[in-house]
Amino acid sequence: MTASLRLAHPSDLDALCHLEMTCFDGDRFSRRQLAHLLRGANAVTWLVVDTEDQPLGYGTLLFRRNSRSARLYSFCVHPEARGEGLGRRLLEVLEREARRRDMLQITLEVRADNRVALGLYRRMGFTLQRWMDDYYVDGCAAWQMSKPLQNASQPLVAAG
Repeated sequence: MTASLRLAHPSDLDALCHLEMTCFDGDRFSRRQLAHLLRGANAVTWLVVDTEDQPLGYGTLLFRRNSRSARLYSFCVHPEARGEGLGRRLLEVLEREARRRDMLQITLEVRADNRVALGLYRRMGFTLQRWMDDYYVDGCAAWQMSKPLQNASQPLVAAG
């Protein structure tokens, strides 16, 4: 599948809302929350888009003041685009973004029953850190995972 990566813009709000509805059964971000992530939060969102610039997935990193740890706050690939390596490419660009900002690690939480995501994160170098009972709205537990980042800044390249 031909796809490229680019930074998300406030004009992508409708597409992000659609991805949220398509990719998540519960614990979705509201339109207002997504708008805040795009406009006001100390965050960056990258998109995987097809040849017509339609989003196939997105990932959002949150940054805290006086912290060198980035948090992968949301991450998804449209079900019809899964298995094409797009999640790996998206994670790679998010890691480069975190390194560019001199972050030392990325953390995330993932549903304990999401074997596909757990496998991707492990292949990408994330390790299990902590089990969190009853983390999601439906009572599902989560794993907190983290990945240390090399401290060398790397240029961002949004290759297609």
